Amino acid sequence: MEPANPNILLQRPWLAHYPDGVPHEVEPTQYRSLVALLEESMRKNAQRPVTVCMERWMTYGELDAHSAALGAWLQARGMLPGARVAVMLPNVPQFMVAMAAILRAGYTVVNVNPLYTARELEHQLKDSGAEAIVILENFASTLEDVIDHTGVKHVVVASLGDMLGFWYGRWISFAVRHLAKMVPAYKLATTCAQGPRTIVSFRSAVSEGADLPLKPSAAQHDSVAFLQYTGGTTGLSKGAVLTHRNVIAAILQAEAWFKPALTQVGDVRDINGVTALPLYHIFALTLSLLAVRWGAHMTLIPNPRDIPALVATLKRRPFHLLPAVNTLFNALLHDPQFRQLDFSSLVLSQAGGMAAAEGTARQWLAVTGCPMIEGWGMSETCAIGTNNTVTHRDFSGTIGLPLPGIDVAIKDDEGHSLPIGASGEICIRGPNVMSGYHQQAEETARAFTVDGFMRTGDVGIMDERGFTRIVDRKKDMILVSGFNVFPSELENVISLCPGVLECAVIGIEDAKQGEAVKVFVVRSDPTLSEEDVARFCHDNLTGYKRPKHIEFRDDLPKSNVGKILRRALRGPV
Repeated sequence: MEPANPNILLQRPWLAHYPDGVPHEVEPTQYRSLVALLEESMRKNAQRPVTVCMERWMTYGELDAHSAALGAWLQARGMLPGARVAVMLPNVPQFMVAMAAILRAGYTVVNVNPLYTARELEHQLKDSGAEAIVILENFASTLEDVIDHTGVKHVVVASLGDMLGFWYGRWISFAVRHLAKMVPAYKLATTCAQGPRTIVSFRSAVSEGADLPLKPSAAQHDSVAFLQYTGGTTGLSKGAVLTHRNVIAAILQAEAWFKPALTQVGDVRDINGVTALPLYHIFALTLSLLAVRWGAHMTLIPNPRDIPALVATLKRRPFHLLPAVNTLFNALLHDPQFRQLDFSSLVLSQAGGMAAAEGTARQWLAVTGCPMIEGWGMSETCAIGTNNTVTHRDFSGTIGLPLPGIDVAIKDDEGHSLPIGASGEICIRGPNVMSGYHQQAEETARAFTVDGFMRTGDVGIMDERGFTRIVDRKKDMILVSGFNVFPSELENVISLCPGVLECAVIGIEDAKQGEAVKVFVVRSDPTLSEEDVARFCHDNLTGYKRPKHIEFRDDLPKSNVGKILRRALRGPV
């Protein structure tokens, strides 16, 4: 495809390095709203499967019927168009039903981490203005602690087995409640400051809604589809306002980028995408909607921390698309049974959420024959930003090229674009970028430059081809005797040391150097010593970058998405 502007390659040098068949732009206006995309796929693929969870299948036709019923039930509560409805569910079929129902009813989805503490949940419900919530009963006791301090008037309580078949589903729910004792006792009040509060089971809401009409959503491109909250690692989480246009654009951008790899599958409706990352997280969420766009199906993994169970699930049928963070790829590689799987159908291993380690990438390619393709995105960009090309097999050490329709610039603190090869803040502009932060005008103003680029907080360098390498988050930079040290670089190098399973680098106070480098190491080889790590660093890192302190740990603190939390290693501030 030739760019319309003859000078565009000077402005967007990455376009010259796009694989054949990848367009330079996408067209979000082909859908009136995200609802139109969902309903088109449900209509076209009614008889095909959309999810499989614990070997129980749901078709697009069933998703259509269940989401229409739940959407009608929500509308009957009298909430106005655009009302916020929270979803606090793991990777179970109810998540897809709830998300589609909320959007089809004309409301906004507020995704909530099911493992939130009461404090975190209260903040998100209050900040978003959620009027209703769909929640798994396992987490209802947390809601009980805070619900009276929020505006939630309607609660739909799901059980794990609700959509796993009549007998099997009831057995699973019984086992979870009474054998595993994973459902703490709770009691949700049926009144609130605004009057009566509705408390209903998921199954009852769907059943009651089946007899009600679903009024068509009036949502348009600028309507808010999701309030997607940031991780909150630097303070209270903020809600990124993602419009229907933002999400449609992200789906189409990912589809365009993946196309060269997916030609190996043939009919994209045959794709089995492994959904091990939590659907409440933007990475998995966007890819789940892409699967719906294709008419493909997803293998839902409720508990990805149970690696043997995950591997057993992968063994059951061919899988084509596996998105994961580096820690999950690493954990799979260290499971002996994983290495025995048939990887002949795997065409795309998409890495994101955190930096991919070269050592992990090398092993993944050797074991599976499918390269780890590293990309970069944020909640604020619908998880879409840059990606390495799916046609390359070598680990590049970069986050790749901007996807179709996206501009990336490296800027200084004043917002001025820097020349190729200079280090500065990665800034992004495109149809997938949020409109701002919910009810935070000052934060929104600080987030954008005068020419419309969003500041990401990531420090990077772009080369002459348009490939960008992240050197780190600004706040994580370590200053050693006046030299800048970026933890990501050191972690990538130390991960290659024989016997290292995982590592994390932080800066600690040092009377002589200002700060010193400390590395925390999880060993795959119990005989690995501090001297071994120090020797490897001596051989591979310049003097000021070498860790002064080495500490072995049994594990490293991680978010629920699997991202290593350096802040937790630093301790109280």
